[in-house]
Amino acid sequence: MGSDGFDSKRLGGQLGSTGRTRSEAFAATDTRAGVDIAGLGDGTNLVEISGAIKWFDASKGYGFIVPDNGAADVLLHVTVLRRDGYQTAYEGARIVCECVQRAKGYQAFRVVSMDESTAIHPAQMLPPRTHVSVTPTSGLERAQVKWFNRLRGFGFLTCGEGTPDIFVHMETLRRFGMTELRPGQYVLVRFGPGSKGMMAAEIQPENGPPGLLSH
Repeated sequence: MGSDGFDSKRLGGQLGSTGRTRSEAFAATDTRAGVDIAGLGDGTNLVEISGAIKWFDASKGYGFIVPDNGAADVLLHVTVLRRDGYQTAYEGARIVCECVQRAKGYQAFRVVSMDESTAIHPAQMLPPRTHVSVTPTSGLERAQVKWFNRLRGFGFLTCGEGTPDIFVHMETLRRFGMTELRPGQYVLVRFGPGSKGMMAAEIQPENGPPGLLSH
């Protein structure tokens, strides 16, 4: 067994206790360098993961994979994709890849397979919407994220069973300094009636000001 505690090439545990802030830092420092293939030895430290593409930006040269086991996001660099015969990676595509641990988190080293049948192609995305101001009629309430799609630019919150879903637009997130929501995450929200039913007018993280959310 290697020093990282894995006894096979299958990823079985958490990738890091610091989670998403760690992978965020990884993206900021390691993506331009790409993958140092020559420095990885004989590959015995590779672990295999299955997951879904969270997002991938070809102009930035990287994106992230959400592992099926709920571990921290895995960095996917464009050089790996293109070396293994893929031009890009669409959000929602299923991927199997071998990963290596770098200084600040796990990074995909080799794409074993990718299934785009579940992917969201850019042509399927809804056209951009002009943000509509909403006058809040509620206080600041605790709500849970039901669903959010970063590329489509919207999602839904719930304050509990029997309450109407609350539509939240990406522009509202950005206005309050947030970049993303994760299913199951709790937030504080003020909302009011809009063209799509209840809509978020103000949103903030449950435990303090934004700034520690995922990439």
